[in-house]
Amino acid sequence: MNGWHPGKRVAICAIAAATVLYAQAGFREAALDEEAAAPYVPRPIAARILALGQEALLGDLYWLKAVQILGGSRRPAEHAETVGQIVDVVTQLDPYVDHPYRFAAIWMNRDQDNVRDANRILRRGISYHPLEWRNRFYLSFNHFFYLDEQKTAADELEPAIALEKAPDYLGRLLARLRSESGGGLDVAEAYLRQLVESTEDESRLADYAKALDEIETERRARFLDRARERFIEIHGHDIERVDDLVTHGVLSHLPPEPHGWEWQLDPRTGEIASSFLNGRYNLHFAPGEQERRQAWLRQEQKEESR
Repeated sequence: MNGWHPGKRVAICAIAAATVLYAQAGFREAALDEEAAAPYVPRPIAARILALGQEALLGDLYWLKAVQILGGSRRPAEHAETVGQIVDVVTQLDPYVDHPYRFAAIWMNRDQDNVRDANRILRRGISYHPLEWRNRFYLSFNHFFYLDEQKTAADELEPAIALEKAPDYLGRLLARLRSESGGGLDVAEAYLRQLVESTEDESRLADYAKALDEIETERRARFLDRARERFIEIHGHDIERVDDLVTHGVLSHLPPEPHGWEWQLDPRTGEIASSFLNGRYNLHFAPGEQERRQAWLRQEQKEESR
């Protein structure tokens, strides 16, 4: 042992420390059990103590754990809180990491508190990577898309425009945010197209593409809404079916339904809707997320009334 080079001793100590940390962090080789309780995640201050001076190494191990949880799960959205806790630990152990900040933004959207936790992590990323425009973009997106806070979204996006590697596209997006009261389909589309171009998580591309598809369908449905209003002005009564817009001369033809299906009057709401989607697109949320947002708002109102 006395003849060993000091560098070898350091390496052996590091390996030993990594082995201990791996066990302390609770990692397992087996695939994640969907029914198992959420893994224990220490508070960041406790993780620093566990790190034994190897904060970056322990951060890497926890980062691998977050990826393992989502990659081994059939229902990754259910792990949003745990993943958020892990990424919080990772970015406090080693705040100069890069991708984990945006990883948090992509996956932490289970509820309003979860999104705001993601925003807090993104702000940490901005403070340690002030020249990275993507963290500001994702923070702005969260405020617009999930929290319906358009002014805040614009305020968070604006500093990114002057950054060296920021795409010119951001300036046009900011202009739309500032000019369109209450947001709009163009703003939502602009965000989503940028996400498609910049996302580093292939599994989310299908979600973004689906939302873009629904925005195009909604744009055509709104065109039909305007024709419907014109029909009522001319004839003094509402349409009985969507084809009435053509047979009564308001339109020469209906815009194609993007999926090759038909336009119909939704039996629940009376709105013109795609028979493929069976309903209208809500501006800020992808399918299923509107119900979540309504639950968030009900919870907020309940807490405010206490």
